[in-house]
Order: sequence, then structure tokens, then C-alpha cells
Amino acid sequence: MEIILLQDVDNVGEKNDIVSVKAGYGRNFLIPQGMAKIANPTNRKILAENLKQQSHKLAAILDAAKADASKVEGAKVKVSTKVGKDEKIFGSITNLQLSEALNAATGLSVDRKKVSLPKDIKTTGSYKGAVRLHKEVNVEFDFEVVGE
Repeated sequence: MEIILLQDVDNVGEKNDIVSVKAGYGRNFLIPQGMAKIANPTNRKILAENLKQQSHKLAAILDAAKADASKVEGAKVKVSTKVGKDEKIFGSITNLQLSEALNAATGLSVDRKKVSLPKDIKTTGSYKGAVRLHKEVNVEFDFEVVGE
């Protein structure tokens, strides 16, 4: 079943994407929740016209995301947390902590859902993280975990 997404759906696609999903998932969840509509010829034409009208706005948003990406790449991000013996962290670093530290370091407003960590971080040190600022702009950045 092909559908047009009306909003971003994790592990399915971004807003205005035409994706193929299982019929039950589309009919019983996505469409009733208002997350999607059926990709029939009429809805495809409407989507194409809307995208055509919004193309200059989308280009401006992409340019803004690229500018934000340069800020993120050059940022010195430090996450401070409580540590115990041998520089071990109590718990682990989460994407919420990392997004808050990134927001403080860059002055941007990065949602925690857009930040991804390569693995569980349970000790202090330097690591790499990734941020998805736009569906075409993914940025890797370095951050350091320090004890309080």
C-alpha cells in the first residue's frame, strides 16, 4: 500500500514522502491517526503542486540547516556528569543530556530525537555523536564527557 506521509514518522519516512507500507499498518494506524493519506492519483497531484509552491521555502530551510551544521561541527561540547571510581559514570550519557549540552554550546535548538549516540557511554573521555538537522543534512561532532 502506498501512502503520503503528512508528518515525520520514525523508521518510515519524512513529511511529504510517498512510501510503501503494509496495508494493515497504513489502514489501521497511520491513516486514522492523521499521519498519512492514501497515495491515489488525486492526492499525488495535490502533493506535487504543494511541493512546487513550497520549493523556495524548502531551499531556505535547507540553507539554514547547512548553516547550523557548520556551527555544530565547530562547537566544543562538554557533557558533565557524576562519576565514581575509575572515571565510571553513574548510569550512562543519554541523547537528552547531549542535546542540552549541544544547545548550550551552539545556541541552537536541537531536539533530543535528532541526536544519536554510537554506543552506550559509561566512562569519561572523548566521543563522536551525530545530529540530523534536516533529512539531507547529517552532522557528526565531537564531544567530551567530564566528571563534575
